[in-house]
Amino acid sequence: MSMKKKIGIGITIVLVLAAALGLAANWQSVMGASQKELPTIRVKRGNIEQKVYAMGELRPARSSNLVAPPVSGTLQIVSLVKTGTRVNEGDIVAEFDPSEQEYNLEQARSDLLQAEQEITKAKAEAAVAQAQDKVSLIQAKFAVRRAELDVSRNELVSAIDAKKNVLSLEEAKRRYAQLEQDVKSRVATQQAALTVLEERRNKSRLNMNVAQMNIKNMILKSPISGLVAVKDAQTDFFITGMVLPELAPGDLVFPGRPIADVLDVEQMEILAKVSENDRGNIKPGQPVEVRVDAQPVQILSGKVKSVAGMASRTGFFGGGGAERKFDATFELEKVTEGIRPGITAQVIIVGDEIKNALYLPRQAVFEKEGKPVAYVRTRTGYEPREVQIKHRTESQVAIEGLNENDEVSLVNPEAKPVKPGQPPPPGKAPAGGASGGTTIRMGAPR
Repeated sequence: MSMKKKIGIGITIVLVLAAALGLAANWQSVMGASQKELPTIRVKRGNIEQKVYAMGELRPARSSNLVAPPVSGTLQIVSLVKTGTRVNEGDIVAEFDPSEQEYNLEQARSDLLQAEQEITKAKAEAAVAQAQDKVSLIQAKFAVRRAELDVSRNELVSAIDAKKNVLSLEEAKRRYAQLEQDVKSRVATQQAALTVLEERRNKSRLNMNVAQMNIKNMILKSPISGLVAVKDAQTDFFITGMVLPELAPGDLVFPGRPIADVLDVEQMEILAKVSENDRGNIKPGQPVEVRVDAQPVQILSGKVKSVAGMASRTGFFGGGGAERKFDATFELEKVTEGIRPGITAQVIIVGDEIKNALYLPRQAVFEKEGKPVAYVRTRTGYEPREVQIKHRTESQVAIEGLNENDEVSLVNPEAKPVKPGQPPPPGKAPAGGASGGTTIRMGAPR
């Protein structure tokens, strides 16, 4: 081999080695930089205070709905208190025009008087007819008795006269029997006619009682003390964004239509939703702190009234995401001035304190092959270690399986980089991370 070829081969080998060394150095620098750039946190030991933060809406614990009276005919509002008016039990909230019902009352009263007059007349006519029937029966019975006497003298008269006496007796008996049947029929007919008139009188009396009750129902009184909330008026034309006016005097409404609500603002409660992760940390009777947006400085006290045992539907056909929500009701111990239904409130549920526990942020625990893991930093990189989750809040996770002061990654080092705007691959979400859309936050550890 010539000297030139040897020099060329040597130069090529040197260049290849230099390139390999450069690539290795670049790879180590990249790996070191990537390992160095991953955010980490150390496992700590301490007490975890469980506080659930929920947003809800104030509503009265007791309310009453006032509806238009269920009567036939036209219902026109004559008077109606305005929304926000405070009323006491028994106060008049709304009045309807009773003219039509008053006319029905007079008509029923007239029918009742007419029926009573007809009953009196029918009874008098029945009494006269019965007296006449008694006279007719006495006369018929006398005729039978006289015919019997004539027959008893048949031995003293001729055969022809005797035959006539027998025929006369038979005719008298037939008339008497027929008259008895006619009297019974007339008595039954008179009784039936009287019964019909009595039913007509009962119907008229019932109509009069109904009319009187309807007139009484034209006035709507509040069954409880509280604030009045008037319903919106009805309309056959509606477009999106249209604001309907409230009912007002002069409006016509249908029977049974809701007119107003009376809200007992002395007893208020808050309806909110909690996530399924925090459902186990809430139980009835726990103390709560309430902050109202209308009065952010003031802190109200209360307690958990109830928590639903089943998740509620959060969207159309039960949609709304993979995380389920549970309805929770919170009761205020004291209602201050200015607290009204519909106001948004923040509820802080004070849970039990977890003492002397190892904890990490929720975003430091990931899911790998269906098991929760944490990536512990070592000299050679990040090692996945399986952990046991003992308690979970929104911000912290109490765990076992790691040591205090172990440094763990807040980012999954095994996850592939995601392009901007591309959703993360399924199954790569942190096992302890909070699902999107939740409005509940947990307090930081002490």
